[in-house]
Amino acid sequence: MTLHRSAAKLALFSLVAATTVACARAASTTDDPPEGAYIALDGGRVHAVVQGEGPDLVLIHGANGNARDFTFDLVGRMAQDFRVIALDRPGFGHSDAFGGPESPLDQATILRAAVDQLGVERPLVLGHSYGGAVAMAWALQAPDDVAGLTLLAPAVYPWPGELGLWYQLSSSWLGQNLVLPLVAGLAPRAAVERSLEGVFAPNPVPEGYLDHLGFDLTLRASQLSLNARQVDSLKGYVEAMSGGYPALDMPIEIVHGDADTTVGLSFHSERMADTLDNANLTILPGVGHMPHHARPEDVAKAIRRTHARATAN
Repeated sequence: MTLHRSAAKLALFSLVAATTVACARAASTTDDPPEGAYIALDGGRVHAVVQGEGPDLVLIHGANGNARDFTFDLVGRMAQDFRVIALDRPGFGHSDAFGGPESPLDQATILRAAVDQLGVERPLVLGHSYGGAVAMAWALQAPDDVAGLTLLAPAVYPWPGELGLWYQLSSSWLGQNLVLPLVAGLAPRAAVERSLEGVFAPNPVPEGYLDHLGFDLTLRASQLSLNARQVDSLKGYVEAMSGGYPALDMPIEIVHGDADTTVGLSFHSERMADTLDNANLTILPGVGHMPHHARPEDVAKAIRRTHARATAN
């Protein structure tokens, strides 16, 4: 009993200390102000960055990211030919949490409602990594209202085995209530830089990327907590969703690096290309999990191919 009480006191003390530091850090997120505008919906606001004119192109970021991942390069590159709409998923970046949706389908519903207020009709939808699952959920919900899909290293099918120890811990009660608040409050910049290097490997992290993405913006405890729950629950959701993929007939272009150690090429992109006649896969040799940064023009070409195929139908 004494041991349990001591452990409880230690956990409570650590949690209070971490929360205090995290709150101080959260106040500094004004260094990463919104780049776009807010779209008000029932339950909260969605932050959207809109640039360019032309056919609508919606961009959906991956796990623990935000729209700034795309405004670093891809938005400006594609705004020459499209009206590009980069969205912060609910609870990420500057979008409100909307209760913290864990399902890609729930997230897609919110994002669809947001772009509807912008007058978007039959957009091209691009999803990167976890955002690929949200893009597929969008297409399943509104197959006649999606012109085409471009998927970058997408997590869209169930994979063998389980996630690593970090996600098992971070999605647990201990992780949600103690570990992640500590990470949010105390993680040094060097640790975040090393994490990014692992995501980008074997390609280098572009100079200035972390500052553009927003160091403090990505280390909020609420975002880390939501991200952990979403990633931990994703396998079950894509397993349920994948049975509906063969009914989709819009053009799908997939870009995936063969050196990606975050989302397995064979389990996701190659499986989709082998299963769906309307899916075309481009494999980039020597490219890791961030093809839109390592090979941005190849990604731009894939988006243009999606549009060309969509308008040819």
